[in-house]
Amino acid sequence: MQIGRLMTANQTVLLIMGSTRAGRNCPRITEWVAGIGRSCTDLAYEIVDLADWPLPMNDEPGLPALGGPYGHTHTQAWSDKIKSADAVVFVTPQYNWGYPAVLKNAIDHLYHEWRDKPAAIVTYGGHGGTRCAKQLRRVAASVKMRVVVSAPALRLPDAVIRQNAPFAPEQAFSRYEPEVRRALIELADQVHGRERISTRIRGTWKRLLSSI
Repeated sequence: MQIGRLMTANQTVLLIMGSTRAGRNCPRITEWVAGIGRSCTDLAYEIVDLADWPLPMNDEPGLPALGGPYGHTHTQAWSDKIKSADAVVFVTPQYNWGYPAVLKNAIDHLYHEWRDKPAAIVTYGGHGGTRCAKQLRRVAASVKMRVVVSAPALRLPDAVIRQNAPFAPEQAFSRYEPEVRRALIELADQVHGRERISTRIRGTWKRLLSSI
């Protein structure tokens, strides 16, 4: 039992924040998601703020899909970070029906590092973020990530968006907690190799539909 606990402690989920915008709600939402994950799974959760990972757009001379070595130390550091994770959760707002460019750029800086990585998508915004989740799922599928079926779409109160009203995710998003919990449990099942057959079938259909 002791050995098993030690092995589990080494399994880490990176929660990648999809927004670097000033005044963003992403850090609080991501911390709330991490708290749910810690309460319902035995994985370790680490928050990754893309603001701390400057990745200049299109500055790599080679194509990531062709493999390394990378030309810049910041890209190699980002590669090492993603390779170190057992799974990732993208926590991202929906901007104008899509997800932020900073997140797309972070994904596009790499290729093979994402392959076969279990992933979950949590979106938020005035409309919840289902459209940007669909876009992100397609991109994740194209780099061969294994995205779980459940994709919580959290609706931000209009007062928070337009009037900068006080915001506490545990209160504003309380009705979505079961959905977030389900997505993170599905992710943990993938990490542990115990994904249910019914979930696999649903996931296969989602991947097929996302490619249409």
